[in-house]
Amino acid sequence: MSRIRAQEYTVKKGNVPLHVYRKHAAGAGAGGPRPVLFLVHGSSFSGRSGFDLQVPGKDDYSMMDHFARLGCDVWTMDHEGYGRSGWGDGAFSYVKEGVDDLKAAMPVVEAETGAKSMLMYGGSSGALRAVCFAAACPEKVSRLALAAMVYTGKGSPTLAERAKKLDLWKSSNKRPVDHAFFSTIFTRDKPGTSEDVVAKALADSEAPLCTHVPTGTYIDMCAHLPLVEPEAVTCPTLLVRSEHDGIATDEDVMEFFARLPNKDKQFTMMDGQSHAATLGLNRHRFCHVLHVFLSMPAKARA
Repeated sequence: MSRIRAQEYTVKKGNVPLHVYRKHAAGAGAGGPRPVLFLVHGSSFSGRSGFDLQVPGKDDYSMMDHFARLGCDVWTMDHEGYGRSGWGDGAFSYVKEGVDDLKAAMPVVEAETGAKSMLMYGGSSGALRAVCFAAACPEKVSRLALAAMVYTGKGSPTLAERAKKLDLWKSSNKRPVDHAFFSTIFTRDKPGTSEDVVAKALADSEAPLCTHVPTGTYIDMCAHLPLVEPEAVTCPTLLVRSEHDGIATDEDVMEFFARLPNKDKQFTMMDGQSHAATLGLNRHRFCHVLHVFLSMPAKARA
């Protein structure tokens, strides 16, 4: 098995330092440059912890390692206010500020890989960051995969409950997180869809880095949806919808999918999964669906 190499970078968004992280198989890629895959994290924990989670006694929870072994050059970043990145005074880290974070990361990705465009995956508010980036910078995203996506938020039980605290979210740019909070991420929609040890490993990874995360994406999802219209997304797109996910209704996500203009698109419903699908019991099925879409051969032309 190829050794996986990890590299760290720091980029600046204005005066704010942002942590960028990369993993790929050591040695030259066979058959030319590796496809570049950029993973975009959500509201409650950083990219490095979420996508490269090391779980004691387990060796298969790192999504970055998984796709690196499949031949990808895999990147992620901690958005402003998360993980190893800085946090500007008073910044809320709204979704569209996350788009600016991604724009700041692109020059180092291009310089290190030579890639002018890349594959991109985002989950939850990371899906909103990724889809808004793809709409703003269509030349940078060749294929886009989205999971735990919300469009208008209409009918979402999770967002309806969260909106009860909207005034609280608006009153401060900081939301406290602790070990107990991380457990709720995995039990909120359907207990039993993940291993208990995963919540502990995630908490152990994040707790030394932060006691608070930004409130911006919570405010966006409760008060500012929709953030992007599907017609603005022109690249091939995959939407994955987990069986147990209260962040959106089936109808909400299907409306977004139906209006995507590029006919190279897929919608996958997956049973046995909840909101945090990349860290669930069925994460290998989830990654299989992503890989099939992201590795689609180019369309033949006459």
